[in-house]
Amino acid sequence: MNWLVELKLIKRPLWWIILLFIPCVAFIVHIIMMIDLAKAFGKSTGFAIGLIIVPYIFLPVLAFSDAQYQLEPDPLF
Repeated sequence: MNWLVELKLIKRPLWWIILLFIPCVAFIVHIIMMIDLAKAFGKSTGFAIGLIIVPYIFLPVLAFSDAQYQLEPDPLF
């Protein structure tokens, strides 16, 4: 998934992209981003764990399910 789009969807600052280039930190930041993505679409923590472990299965499930975006839309997005 495109990091810029994901950061805008989960309402995190764009400077987090820098954190994604630091090897040990990127692992933790990626986990936080997947948990926030699941929460943004009203999914549970179990779904977030699925996004972390097997994203190639859970991202299409999230994309093609009837899940609705739960956060306030960004006026500049």
